[in-house]
Amino acid sequence: MISMRFLICLAVMASVTYLLRMLPIVVLRQKIKNRFLLSFLHYIPVAVLSVMVVPAVFYASDSIVSAAAGFAVALVLSFFEKSLIQVACAACAAVFVVEIIMKYL
Repeated sequence: MISMRFLICLAVMASVTYLLRMLPIVVLRQKIKNRFLLSFLHYIPVAVLSVMVVPAVFYASDSIVSAAAGFAVALVLSFFEKSLIQVACAACAAVFVVEIIMKYL
């Protein structure tokens, strides 16, 4: 049988999720004209994505050294505006090579 605590937690989670999705639609019915707010909202997806991805990069491999090498390769290649496939493949290759080198050291 489902406990009352579980049902209360489920109701709270459902209402919070619903409110977070419903409030922007209700509050922001008209077009936003403030340039500062528009520029702020423009950078939110990039900031959220980087906050989620960067820590995950350093925990994806067996050691921080190989993760940092892959991250450095990805940063350099993205600075030179290479494609996403090239950056991802080169970063994976860098992590692989560093892991192999560290295995024999």
